[in-house]
Parts: sequence; structure tokens; C-alpha cells
Amino acid sequence: MRKKSGSYFSMYEKERKKINEKIKKLLVAREPASLYNPGSYILESSGKRLRPLLVLFSARAVGEKKTGFYNASVAVELLHNFTLVHDDIMDNADKRRGLPTLHKKYDTSTAILVGDSLLSVAYELLLKDVTSKCKPVISDFNKGLVEVCEGQSLDKDFETRAEVKLPEYLIMIRKKTAAMMEMCCSIGAQLGGGSKIEISALSKYGRNLGIAFQIQDDLLDIIANEAEFGKFVGGDLVEGKKTYLFLKALEKSTGKDKSLLKNIIKNKGIKKTEIPFYRDMYNRLGVIDDARKEVKKYTKRALSSLKVLKNQNDREYFTWLADYLINRNK
Repeated sequence: MRKKSGSYFSMYEKERKKINEKIKKLLVAREPASLYNPGSYILESSGKRLRPLLVLFSARAVGEKKTGFYNASVAVELLHNFTLVHDDIMDNADKRRGLPTLHKKYDTSTAILVGDSLLSVAYELLLKDVTSKCKPVISDFNKGLVEVCEGQSLDKDFETRAEVKLPEYLIMIRKKTAAMMEMCCSIGAQLGGGSKIEISALSKYGRNLGIAFQIQDDLLDIIANEAEFGKFVGGDLVEGKKTYLFLKALEKSTGKDKSLLKNIIKNKGIKKTEIPFYRDMYNRLGVIDDARKEVKKYTKRALSSLKVLKNQNDREYFTWLADYLINRNK
């Protein structure tokens, strides 16, 4: 497996570059420029392109080797960016992937309209790859969109609630993060002609990988190397976000620790200078180790669903991808 890691990374990068090229050209010739130039701007920072790659490789894992379904893969990336544009507006975020957010660079009205247009173009692209026999693909795409919106709504609700339980948090991230990855695997497998068993298995892989991915994000926010992370570590605490680690700490703490954590909710965050203190508290309470164990648990669940894939290389690729994502440093 280690010998093949380099070749799997090369495959990943090769397809990521193809997707980037398609996205780069997608909105250039469209009018009006006042709508599509800001759309191109938000798509410029490529990121991991994880979601479109899940579509491509899920299709290939069930036997599709020729078509590629690049339209569908780009469609899910546009859907993802649609959600990010609107999330940034709701969070009043200044930066996204190191660049000014769309509503900061332009204005809020433009950002709302651009987000809507990205969703519209996403459906336009998806329909190019969907045959009359693939109605469930549209259904799953819609379901992914609905669940992301539900997850974001829950996330916003949590900001104003004095008490949130870990099971509620897991429901939220399953909808906000994991549902999209589950959908990508599902529609890729469907477009590739996969059996019901293969479609179900890859969907489970996406769902569990998505949950692990989000908890790993929560973990990185407190333990990452700031230079590699690309933003200051501890931002979730400063913003008073109810992440897996925070809720686990609240669950395990007693006495003064619990009072201090409850004050974070009351004060809607902490000062940057307090981050080391709360990082030490997390370590002392064991919640950093708890989060690592949770990431491993959901990753293991994701990998266990791959047994139904016939081709060993496909199983190994998805195993490599999970390892690559969960051991990332940003």
C-alpha cells in the first residue's frame, strides 16, 4: 500500500487539475459579467476538490472507465461553493481559503445572487450527465442540498442555544458536511452503473468519512501548526463555536472547568490570549484524545463498507484517500 501511495496521489492530483481546468473556463464567456466574474472569483481557489473527486472515483469503482462524468463532478463542486458563499454571509466571515469572501470583495446582494447562480449552473451541468434512467441521481442531489441547508440551520441554532448535546452535534455535522460527501459517492456510483449494494456501500463510505473529516477539522483548529493551517489556531474557541471538542469538554468537566466552559457560551467566545489555557484544559480533560478516537472510529466505519468493491485497486484508492484526508494538517 505504501508503495502505491505516490501513484494514488498522482491520480488524485491529475484529476484535480482536470476539474480545475473545467471550472476555470466554466463561467468566463457568460453574461452579464457582473454576475459571472464574481462567480469565477469564488471558484478560483481550488482547495482539495474532494467532492467532485468522490463522484469520479465512485463511478470508476463500480466499473465506469470511459465517460468520466466530469459535468456531474463539477456540478457538486458548484453546489458546495453555493453553500459556502451563503455560509460566509451568515457568519459575516472575512476570509475564505485565504482570500476575501465574496460579500466582502463585492457586496452582500452580489454574493447572494452569485450563490444562487452557482446552484442553477450546477443543475445545468448535472443534467448533461444524467440519462432518463437516472432520476434517482437528481433526487440524491436534491437531498444533499436540502440536508446541507438543514445542517447549516442547526449550526446557526446552536450559536444561540445555551445547551447542545453531542448527539445533536453529530446530527448537525452529518447533514452539514457528511450528507454532501455521501451524495457525491452515491451519484457517482449510480452514474457508473453500480449495483444497489455498491451504491449503498459507497454512500456509507462518504457519510462516515464526512463525519470523520469534520471532527478532524474541529481537532485541527486546536492542535494544528499555524503556519501550515493557514489561519490562527483556536479560532473556534474565539468565536464560541460548539465543536465536538468543546461539547465533549463540557460533558466531562466539573467544578471550575465547567463554569469556565459555560462562560464561553455566555460570552460568545474567548480572547486570543486565552487559547493556550483552554488548549491545556482540553488536554487535561482528554478531549483531544477523545476526538482522535472518534475520527478513527468513523474512518474505520467508512473503510469497512469498501469490502463489496470488486477491484482491489479501487478499495486501496479509497483507503488511501481516507488516510490522506484524516492525516492532513490543514
